[in-house]
Amino acid sequence: MRAIPLVLLSLSTAMIAQNAKVEEVGRNPVEAKFASGGRVRMDLCSSGIELVGTDQSRLRVSYHPDRGDVKVRIDVSGERADLQITNCPRNNFRATIEVPKSSALYVRMFAGELNVSDITGDKDVVLHFGQLTMDIGKPEDYARVNASVNSGQLDISPFSVSKGGLFRSFDQSGPGKYRVYAHVGAGQLELR
Repeated sequence: MRAIPLVLLSLSTAMIAQNAKVEEVGRNPVEAKFASGGRVRMDLCSSGIELVGTDQSRLRVSYHPDRGDVKVRIDVSGERADLQITNCPRNNFRATIEVPKSSALYVRMFAGELNVSDITGDKDVVLHFGQLTMDIGKPEDYARVNASVNSGQLDISPFSVSKGGLFRSFDQSGPGKYRVYAHVGAGQLELR
């Protein structure tokens, strides 16, 4: 009976440790603890972004060139996190965002180049203008894959699909447990 309060105390301590709010301007890199298996919501500035999965239990943002006005905000609450990058320079700005390999993603970005790799989980990614390249792995891992471009090129190599033009889309159901929704307004969408 004495062990129950001790277990509850350690569980509540773990939950508190999982909550974090980080807001930095001009600091590079910026990171916060975040456990594998969570959901990450991102609002990213127009730029070149590498979004990669790692074995680390953290969210980490690094960028170049180093600028004093780039703002990174990470808000972690349990197994959910919000990440926002703003005030990015207009030319040649590149950022790398590291998340745990097992993460569900919700990403919105206005324009640029977005590459997503080594992440297993649901993915909901929208890029209005530019190039989106996302590794999805094996088709059998997915319950649903929905990809579209309003104007541009759509390449989905795991399903042997390639088409270009206006209002191109692909929708496939399967036996897996993950879902992918990927959309590019104008540009190129590649799932591999």
